[in-house]
Amino acid sequence: MMRRGYWVVSATALGLADVAVLLRYAVVRVTVRGSSMEPVYEDGARVLVHRGGRIAVGRVVVLERPGRGVSWPLPPVDRAASSRAVAARQWIIKRVAAAPGDPAPLDRMPALDRTAGPVVPPGRLVLLGDNPKNSYDSRHAGYFPVERVLGTVVGR
Repeated sequence: MMRRGYWVVSATALGLADVAVLLRYAVVRVTVRGSSMEPVYEDGARVLVHRGGRIAVGRVVVLERPGRGVSWPLPPVDRAASSRAVAARQWIIKRVAAAPGDPAPLDRMPALDRTAGPVVPPGRLVLLGDNPKNSYDSRHAGYFPVERVLGTVVGR
């Protein structure tokens, strides 16, 4: 009887250790910078981001801040990158307005590439800030690449 209890405790401990390791790589905390998502997310707010979370219209995502011309000097952060590697990059937070295959809101966003057709191209997203007066988003930059998304916001 004592032996069975030992195995149950051991299996539970191993299961919890597996969950801890999984969470270490699957969830990361990011600090919001800027006012583009106010009033929901204010400057300095800390959010939990699920790496590899499902990207869908209405979800809030964290992506690497682009340089001029919606370009990035470094390759995308690997999904298994450490928290330190994530912290070394600059991140922005936006809401998904349209995902690949969705109708492209060309009439409301002149920066979107009209040659791509009437739907959002594969590997691209239309992203908007909740505070349009203070948001650099698809209204100005056009489509954002999915590969630059760190993940979806799942909590604070």
